[in-house]
Amino acid sequence: MWMIAIILGYFAVLFAISRLTARRATNDTFFRGNRQSPWYMVAFGMVGASISGVTFVSVPGMVTQIDMTYMQTCLGFILGYFAVAFILLPLYYRLNLTTIYSYLGKRLGPRAYKTGASFFLLSKMTGAVVRFYVVCMILQQFVFDEMGIPFVVTVSAMVALIWLYTRGGGIKTLVWTDTFQTICLFSALLLIIYKVVGELGLTIPEAVSAIAADEHSRMFVMDDWVSKQNFWKQFLSGVFIVIVMTGLDQDMMQKNLTCKTLKEAQKDMCTYGVAFVPANLLFLSLGVLLVMLGETGVSDTLLPGFVQRSGLSVLIPFTIGIVAASFSSADSALTSLTTSYCVDIRGRAGDEQLRKRAHLGISILFVVMILLFRLLNSTSVIDAIYTICGYTYGPLLGLFAFGMLTKRMPRDRFVPYICIASPLLCYAIDAITWHVAGYRFGYELLMMNGALTFMALFVLSSANSPRTPSAECQTVS
Repeated sequence: MWMIAIILGYFAVLFAISRLTARRATNDTFFRGNRQSPWYMVAFGMVGASISGVTFVSVPGMVTQIDMTYMQTCLGFILGYFAVAFILLPLYYRLNLTTIYSYLGKRLGPRAYKTGASFFLLSKMTGAVVRFYVVCMILQQFVFDEMGIPFVVTVSAMVALIWLYTRGGGIKTLVWTDTFQTICLFSALLLIIYKVVGELGLTIPEAVSAIAADEHSRMFVMDDWVSKQNFWKQFLSGVFIVIVMTGLDQDMMQKNLTCKTLKEAQKDMCTYGVAFVPANLLFLSLGVLLVMLGETGVSDTLLPGFVQRSGLSVLIPFTIGIVAASFSSADSALTSLTTSYCVDIRGRAGDEQLRKRAHLGISILFVVMILLFRLLNSTSVIDAIYTICGYTYGPLLGLFAFGMLTKRMPRDRFVPYICIASPLLCYAIDAITWHVAGYRFGYELLMMNGALTFMALFVLSSANSPRTPSAECQTVS
């Protein structure tokens, strides 16, 4: 009963925030928050929104396999966020965009616009569904199975709750609910760390010293150029991961575009980028402490294994943390998918009835796809979906880079074929390299994918000046 009461209280707060922020809401409120969001609230909420439920579980377990070398990637994130703040955000604000893919229509043409938006819809829907599915499975195992609640009810209820508190205010609501959920997420994380430190019989200063001295606290790999954990591979990958998966992702950029001015949006982006480093350091430190405690799980089982044997004192904060992390990422995914579908695919930014129908339809599709994964019940299928999502961001990198770094015009009719062929070619190169040299590409595939798209666009282009915005693009921006 305690668990049910806590979860109901949590959702009561979310609905109260939704009720306050959705008053007199319009499509501009749903899509852009009327451009009235305080930058510091956006920055704080974005830290939590970037940490999905899967991240909450997986990052502590990384130390069992790659120590703390993930911090190399996080350091690259900082440079990536600064690049987004001072290269991409000025472009988006100057064009007064509702969705960032409208830029592709203004600069490259209608097929490039629809292709970019379609790649976003595909990758965001599948990626968000898989992440939310994994979280639903964890919550089902730890909470709802004991209550006798079927999985289909768990999933349907959780998605329905997200739909209910986002359907009115949309992105304006999320700016404030993300702030609340970020507070819950980090409160839960700190409580779990405190519990582990207590079981180790250490004080906080002693725990910090013990983490620093532990063999799993290694952060930098400078001497092995072949290793996937080599510093420069991880650092540069971190830069491009942020540029593509934040700067070129409507889900991640939509909240930043609700700030009042470009300068405030830049402060938000830089603050959030720097804060992401200590946030991940906390998760990795928890992983080191769990290993010191003698937990034997690896990767995704390290933290759940500790939770399972620790009782309510850890289960309650763990449940709150994972719910906060998963909801703050899933709600923004549903909102951004609705925005992109209405604005980019349908070209009807002012149609409130379409927006409401689309938001409900995408939520229903979300439930159906999660239940489909449950029926398949195959880890290999989930891994394949994650791999596909990783490949689909490369063409977006190539499209935006071509538009911003050249003055050439691509042959618009070839753009969809280029964007489909590039990931397939990357997959073939990776498979051949593995077969011939025993080397498997990691995050650097993203850069190679974007480079192949860029080169193909360059070859199939003319030296004409960039097009002026068409009437259609002006309407949807």
